[in-house]
Amino acid sequence: MNNGAYRLDLARGMAGLRRTEEAAPKAGPGQIVVAIRAASLNYRDLLIAEGRYATGRQGDPVPLSDGAGEVVAVGEGVTRFKPGDRVAPGFSARWISGPPSPEDLSFAHGAPAADGLLRQLFVCDARIAAAIPDYLSCEEAACAPCAGVTAWNALFGPRPVRPGETVLTLGLGGVSCFAIQLARAAGARVVSTSSSDAKLAVARELGAHETVNYNETPEWDREVMALTGGRGVDHVVEVGGGGTLARSISSTALSGQIHMIGVLTDGQINPRGLIGWRTLRGVTVGSRADLETLFRMMSVHGLKPKIDRMFGFDEAAAAYARLKAAQHVGKIVIRLD
Repeated sequence: MNNGAYRLDLARGMAGLRRTEEAAPKAGPGQIVVAIRAASLNYRDLLIAEGRYATGRQGDPVPLSDGAGEVVAVGEGVTRFKPGDRVAPGFSARWISGPPSPEDLSFAHGAPAADGLLRQLFVCDARIAAAIPDYLSCEEAACAPCAGVTAWNALFGPRPVRPGETVLTLGLGGVSCFAIQLARAAGARVVSTSSSDAKLAVARELGAHETVNYNETPEWDREVMALTGGRGVDHVVEVGGGGTLARSISSTALSGQIHMIGVLTDGQINPRGLIGWRTLRGVTVGSRADLETLFRMMSVHGLKPKIDRMFGFDEAAAAYARLKAAQHVGKIVIRLD
């Protein structure tokens, strides 16, 4: 069975991305082999490729944390799946459920400690894979393990969003698109920001109630406060980082939460805005159990991820270039079959 794969020589950055042929893996005890049909990119993948992630520039991993496909072999003792089942491996090779341990986070796929899913055959512990709902394609399911679970964790973590609350999303990347859909499904009012009216039209199609063009309104936090009658929002899905965090805090109600996810921009903040009842909470993806919960919620509401563009297996470098250009709306997907 063919096992084409990409590897990424981190010492060379994106120039080190190359197509290879590797030995077909075998399922050991407790493992499954998955024929990957599609994989999706996250901003983390670009950080790894450019040496800006915690792993630095050492290693030669198979990239990408997210993918989905069909089980083609099961190892001794596996009862969760059988050949022919469609599955999506979780973000981490170790994180099954509950709060993460340092090891769970260290073994996230697509970095030197755990090869990723940009390969035709992928072997993993059966316990970290989630069954794909029948109505989702493999291309759609491949969008969920990182971006979808991150948005779900932000909105339904320790203090879940409640019907009638207001959620602020920033931009139209994968996490933000998921957040708009999930918040709307939960009965929340959604305010979304982005850089263009064309992108904001997509936000409204996904379920946003109000939108703000931050190029036309640089002080967008004031506009968000005006839209909420001076109260502020209850939840911010904060993907921007230091460059947007101060305005996110200014947009938040005194009892609200800022879910810190992204590092797209640099900057400094004055923590004075957090004094009182506002909460700044760090969010790091989630477990296989979280992925299963996300799939259940998506199934109830018939939600499908927003896919920006699909690329062929030979077009992996072009998919990375699309991600780096930052003009995408939703998820960038690579098809492997």
